Amino acid sequence: MSSESPTLADELVSETGRIRRLHELLLAELSDATARARGQLGAAVGEELSARYERDVSVHRWSERVYALTAARAGLCFGRLDHTDGSTGYVGRIGLTDPADGESALTDWRAPAAQPFYCATLATPLGVTRRRHFEIAGTAPEERVLAFHDDVLNQETDSGSASDPALLAALKAPRGSMMRDIVTTIQAEQDAIIRLPLQGAVVIEGGPGTGKTAVALHRIAYLLYTHRERLARSGVLVVGPSAAFIGYVGGVLPALGESAVVFTTPGRLAQGVVATAVDSDEVARTKGDLAMLAVLRRAVENRQALPAAPIVIELEDVTVEIDRAVATEARRRARATGLPHNAARTTFRDVLGGLLLDQGLEKLGESLEDPPELAEMLRGLDIPEIEPAGAAEVTAEMRAELRDDLRAERAFHAAVEELWPLLTPERALEELFASPELLAAAGAPESLRRNEGSAWTVADAPLLDELAELLGEPPERTPVEPESDSRYAAEVLSILEVADRQIAGEDPDEARPTDFVTADMLAARQVPAHLASVAERAASDREWRYGHLVVDEAQELSAMDWHVLLRRCPSRSVTAVGDLAQRSAPAGAQAWTDVLGPPLGDRWTYRTLTVNYRTPSEIMDLAAEVLADYAPDRHPPRSVRSTGEQPWSRTVRSDGLRAVVEAEAARLEKGTIAVIAADVTGLAGLPAELHTPASAKGLEFDVVVIVDPERIRAVNPADLYVSITRATQRLGLVTVDPDVR
Repeated sequence: MSSESPTLADELVSETGRIRRLHELLLAELSDATARARGQLGAAVGEELSARYERDVSVHRWSERVYALTAARAGLCFGRLDHTDGSTGYVGRIGLTDPADGESALTDWRAPAAQPFYCATLATPLGVTRRRHFEIAGTAPEERVLAFHDDVLNQETDSGSASDPALLAALKAPRGSMMRDIVTTIQAEQDAIIRLPLQGAVVIEGGPGTGKTAVALHRIAYLLYTHRERLARSGVLVVGPSAAFIGYVGGVLPALGESAVVFTTPGRLAQGVVATAVDSDEVARTKGDLAMLAVLRRAVENRQALPAAPIVIELEDVTVEIDRAVATEARRRARATGLPHNAARTTFRDVLGGLLLDQGLEKLGESLEDPPELAEMLRGLDIPEIEPAGAAEVTAEMRAELRDDLRAERAFHAAVEELWPLLTPERALEELFASPELLAAAGAPESLRRNEGSAWTVADAPLLDELAELLGEPPERTPVEPESDSRYAAEVLSILEVADRQIAGEDPDEARPTDFVTADMLAARQVPAHLASVAERAASDREWRYGHLVVDEAQELSAMDWHVLLRRCPSRSVTAVGDLAQRSAPAGAQAWTDVLGPPLGDRWTYRTLTVNYRTPSEIMDLAAEVLADYAPDRHPPRSVRSTGEQPWSRTVRSDGLRAVVEAEAARLEKGTIAVIAADVTGLAGLPAELHTPASAKGLEFDVVVIVDPERIRAVNPADLYVSITRATQRLGLVTVDPDVR
C-alpha cells in the first residue's frame, strides 16, 4: 500500500486494534490454562495409580498449552487474508477462538486454511484477493502495526512479488547468537516441503542459504501440529552436525511452542558418550561402512570363548574340570536363546554349573561304590548285598551341598568371566581396537588398532550403539529408584509461576521457553520416569522409538550412522536435509543412494530447494567459482539479493591478522562476526567467533573472515565452499605470510 494513501493512518489504527484484541484473547486463554494446570495439580486424588496418572497427564497437557501460548506472544499475528467470498482471516503463531461468537479469531500458520498466505500467487490465487504482511513494533501485549505490505491477487491489479518486502527485511536483519524462525516469510517452495505427509522418507537437497534447516525445523512444528496425538507420545529426534549448531537452532521450536523434540549429534549416538575427536580419513571410512556390523558381531561372539586347556575347579569333596566339550555345550545352549550377550551369560553360567554339578556327582558316586575286591569277598561268603537305607535322600543332599559349593567357589565365577565376560560397549570396543589378535579374529583391518584410553571419535559413536544392541544391559543392573512427587510438583509450580509473571507483563522476552532436550540436560534435571516429559524420557532411553527423525547436514552421515538412527525410527518417517556439494566427512554420502539405499531401497522422496535467501550474489559468485573447480556437475543456488559489496582479499603478516579482524568488527554495528580457519590454534583472543569449516557448518554470520583459504582448499575444496557461504553481509579472505612487508 502506498504511504500516500489517505486511509493509511486509519488502517494502521484498525489493524493495531485487531492485534491488541488477539492479545487479549491469548492472555485470557493463558490465564485459563494456568488456572486449570494449577487446579489439576492441587486436585485430591486417591492412592489409585490410574487416578494419579490421569492427574499427571492433565497437568502436563495444560502446562504444555501454557508453553505454547507463551511462546506465541511475540509476533502473535503477522498476516491477513482477504478471500473472494468477502471474508477476512488473520494468520499467526497459534490458533485462537473468540468466545463471543465461537469463530476463529486467528489461524495457526500450520493449519490448511493458512496455506494460501505462503502459496497464493497471481496465477493461482487459491481463493485470495489480497494478502497483507504486517510489520510489527513493540512488545506483547502492546504490539502495534508499524506498516504493512499488500499483495493484490486478482487479474486486474498486482502489487508485485508475494513477500519480497517482508522477506528482504528479514534477510538484511543482523544475525544473532540463535537462529530465528521464518514463520512470517516462508516461501512457496519451502511451504510445499514443510507440508509433505508424515509417512515415508524425504530428502531435501539445497545449496547454501536455501533455508534447508529452517524448513526442517518448521516441518517438525507442522507435523507436531497435524499429528499431535501420535508424535506427542513418541517425540521427534533431530540430528545436527555439531553442538554449536544445536545451540544455534535450539530455540526455534520452543519459540513455535513445541517441546517434544530431542536434539543430538552424530558424536552422541551412543548413550552417555560425547565424542568430538575425529579419525583419519581411511579409518573413518572403514568405521562408517556397514561391513562393521559383521565385524562387531564376530567381535562379540569371539568373547564367548572356549578354554585352551581344561580349567580345574577344586571343591570341598571333588574336583571338576571345564574342558572344551563342557564349555562348547554351555555356549551352544546360551547362544540358542537368541538373547544379547550379557543376558545370555546367565544361561551360560547356569548351564555350565549344571554340567559341572553332574560331573561332580558322577565322580562322587564312583568314589562311594564298593571296591571290586570287597564285592568279590562278600559274594564268596554268601552274604547278600544290602541296599543302604535313604540312598535317594543322600544323593539329593549331596547334590544340594555340591551345588552350594560350586555357587560359592570363586574359581567357578572367574571361569565364567573368562569364558563369557560381562561387557559394556565401551569395554568391548576399547579392547577390540587395542588387540591385534581380537581385530584379526573379527576380520577388521589393522588400521583400526589404537591404544587403550584413546578418546572416542565421532565414528566410534554408532559402533558403540551397535555394540549396546548386541550386548544388552548387564543383568545385574539395579534400576534407579524414582524420586518423590515433590520435585515434579515444584517443577510444575515453577512453570505456572513463569506464566503468572508473563501475564502480569513482567519481562516476557526473558521468560520465553527453551524446553528442548539433550541427553546431557538430564544429568542436571532428574525427573521421575512416569512424570517426565516425552522429550526427557526419550533422551534418557537408548531404546526409545521416535515417531519422526530429522537429519540436518545429512550428507555427512555414514551408512553406520544411518543404520543406528533408523533403528530409533522404525516407521521410517524421516526428513533429511543436506547438500552433496558440501560433503566433507570421509564416510559421508557421495550419492544419496549410498547411505539410504541399504536401509530404504528406493522408498524415499527427493525434493530440491533452489533459491539462496542467505548469501548475497556477490559472495555467491565467488563460491560458484570454487564449486566449479571441484564439482562442475553441481549448480549453486540463485541468490535473491545483492549488497553491492564485493568480497575482499589481502595478505598480512602473522601479527597483522588481529588488526584486520578488529577493523571488520568495528564496522559491524550489530550482528555477528566469525573467523574461519583450518586450524584455530593460536587465534584465541580475536574479537570474533572462531570456527573450523567443520564447526561452522550449518551456521551463519553477518561477517566472515577466512584465514588462509588456500590451506582450507588443499585439505578439502568443499570446506572452502562451506566457509565462503557462511557470510550474509560481508566476506574477507586473509592469507597470512610471515615474509610479506
